[in-house]
Amino acid sequence: MTQQTVLVTGATSGIGAEVARQFVEKGLTVFGTTRNPDTVAEPIPGVTYVRLDNADYSTAQTCVDEVGDIDILINNAGESQAGALEDTPMSAVEDLFRVNVFGPVALTKAVLPGMRERRRGTVVMVGSMLSSFPVAFRSNYAATKSALKAFALASRRELAPYGIRMISVEPGTIATGIGDRRSIYIGDDSPFKAEYETLAAATRHNEDEGIDAASMAAQIVDAALADHPKPFYARGNQAGVVFLLRRLLPRQFILDMTARKHGLPKVKV
Repeated sequence: MTQQTVLVTGATSGIGAEVARQFVEKGLTVFGTTRNPDTVAEPIPGVTYVRLDNADYSTAQTCVDEVGDIDILINNAGESQAGALEDTPMSAVEDLFRVNVFGPVALTKAVLPGMRERRRGTVVMVGSMLSSFPVAFRSNYAATKSALKAFALASRRELAPYGIRMISVEPGTIATGIGDRRSIYIGDDSPFKAEYETLAAATRHNEDEGIDAASMAAQIVDAALADHPKPFYARGNQAGVVFLLRRLLPRQFILDMTARKHGLPKVKV
């Protein structure tokens, strides 16, 4: 284990910082990405910071060249977005997909040749339970996380013959303060504004009551280091119960249940 090298994206705050910290504690060589390595406010001892900008695909290969052989890649970096679909400009949708999907895919593609040649490697895509339990006013964000999960699950068999393990992890509501950094698109006169504000208030409450980043990071680290990792992991929001209900109950019931969790009443379609 001590000879393994880990690259954790978005390692300066939240889940990414905790993942990096826990890998260091386990004795691995840890690199963490940030857009500006020279300005990390609270560097984690034992983590070497390298530049990566998910929106600039060329930095993926530059980052991998700087780090060298990578045994474990944790694709954690991303942005959060909320608002009415009608009010969100296409440029914002495209920017979100660039950061949350295409950037991680570009970085994954950059590490695959080396992993394939060494016939070992692990890639973890950190998604969101909003992919499995989508809710109003989070459609763009949920869609990006669903795309990440599909990339991981679809490529799992493709890469398995070369010793590469692809894993998808879905955090539930996490108390990381991400709500303060979320991009919001809702017009002042939007017909959706009242319901959006209801959802936003419930989201703030849910995030305040969410599990801590260290607990979620432990799930990601355990999955990455497992001898035989499962394709999919989820933690938070009573994941074991709600995923069981998702398998047993009608889809519309689950959508209504998720809406209620976010303060929105059932509406018959």
